[in-house]
Amino acid sequence: MKTESTFLSDLLKSLGEKLKESLTSVLPVTFIVILLSLTPWLNLTGREIEIFVIGALLLIVGISLFNVGADMAMTPMGQYVGEGLTSSKKIGILLSVAFVMGLLITVAEPDLSVLASQVSAIMDGKLLIYTVGLGVGLMLLLGVIKIIFHADLTSILLFSYMVLFCLAALLMDNDDRWPLLSMCFDSGGVTTGPITVPFIMAFGVGIAMTVGGRNASENSFGLIALCSVGPIAAVLVLSALSSGPLDFKIPDYSMDSVMEEGIAALFIGTMGDVARSLVFIILFFFILQFLVLKLPRTKILQIVFGVIYTFVGLVLFLSAVELSFMPIGYKIGQSLSSLNPMIIVIFAFIIGNVVVLAEPAVHVLNNQVNEITGGEVSRRQMMIALSIGVGVSIGLSVIRVFFGFSLLYYLIPGYIISLGLSFLVPKLYTAIAFDSGGVASGPLTSSFILPFVIGACVALKGESSVLELAFGVVAMVAMTPLITIQSLGFRSVLSVRMRRNAAVRRILASKDEDPIIYFE
Repeated sequence: MKTESTFLSDLLKSLGEKLKESLTSVLPVTFIVILLSLTPWLNLTGREIEIFVIGALLLIVGISLFNVGADMAMTPMGQYVGEGLTSSKKIGILLSVAFVMGLLITVAEPDLSVLASQVSAIMDGKLLIYTVGLGVGLMLLLGVIKIIFHADLTSILLFSYMVLFCLAALLMDNDDRWPLLSMCFDSGGVTTGPITVPFIMAFGVGIAMTVGGRNASENSFGLIALCSVGPIAAVLVLSALSSGPLDFKIPDYSMDSVMEEGIAALFIGTMGDVARSLVFIILFFFILQFLVLKLPRTKILQIVFGVIYTFVGLVLFLSAVELSFMPIGYKIGQSLSSLNPMIIVIFAFIIGNVVVLAEPAVHVLNNQVNEITGGEVSRRQMMIALSIGVGVSIGLSVIRVFFGFSLLYYLIPGYIISLGLSFLVPKLYTAIAFDSGGVASGPLTSSFILPFVIGACVALKGESSVLELAFGVVAMVAMTPLITIQSLGFRSVLSVRMRRNAAVRRILASKDEDPIIYFE
């Protein structure tokens, strides 16, 4: 009885802490939208404001429950599976599970379904989903091999992005298909959603800590980065081989369309999507529990409760996003398009700064980074770097809409800088940075920021330009954190070097024969 009361007490305490985090995360976005609705720039009806506020409350509760569930179930499951399969020394089974798990989990990822539904007019949605799943499965397999053999992440990423840009060049040569380029790069960001991120990150940690080695902490990162690359390559190939007219049509983003179908239908549909996503992870886990893991009953019960919290939290979160944030994002983009371009860019930067706070998987990443690095990279540092990176990416995306140039003008120099920094900073920062890019581009980016940019693009350039100019914002959100987080590492390197140089100068300037210098 005492154990049950302690468990309940710890659970309530955790819920309270997560609720505070969620309030801090969601309230800035909510406040900005409501403040904007009080200006002549955005005309929202009383009903739209009411639905948006309800959606924000659902978002707060949803993120809180999801984060509790991730701590109780998703992260432990991933780590147990990684540790158990690695300890069994059955590498073939480990690699097979990694491939199949990457394929099936991605196929059921809600973020990917959102993207597929928005481009269904020009590409078969199911074919796109399975192509992306294949890309993730192959790269997760490669990522596990990288951890086992302690391969250098920077070298793998350098080669991978060289292949990506070669494939992009081939697609650019195809006059009929090159407008799909932006959508191809967006597909890499939407695959690493709130369900896959906690499990895959912990899966990598479990393998790395079991394999051991001097750089086990650094070696545990990188799976999310590789899982973001595979889908881009796969969809680039699919786009080059596909045929047919690119008659893109804007989905109906109005709240009326959602309300006509009914809130009950929205929740039921979302429950089905989330259940399909979770069932593959749970099925894998319990098969491995029976065959390999043999965990005690108390841990299994904790995981079961955690899965329930994860399920309820994600249903509330994704329903709130589709009910209110997606329509409001589109309407804001359309409404602000008549303002001075500089004002729109500044607003895009501000909204990007605060939207990333509400991405559920970001908190999972920050907690894991803080734990693995022993506080060397703090939650605050990570959040500041991510916020700045995402804000810059959305501002740059709006600038691209105004001037109408190719996404590659951003991506090529951006990745050159990112990969260049990887040779100058500690490898731990590189691994964290490339994982962060995939995590930052979560469901709120694809369901609030993307409609915002689409709305602005429709108003400024017309519907025919959306496929080329509005898509690509998810890819930008996935790229800019690579630079900002590695900049933290570069600053750390410079700080250490400056302290050492100062110490050397003190030694040289000292008149004592045997000076004692204390190095920090």
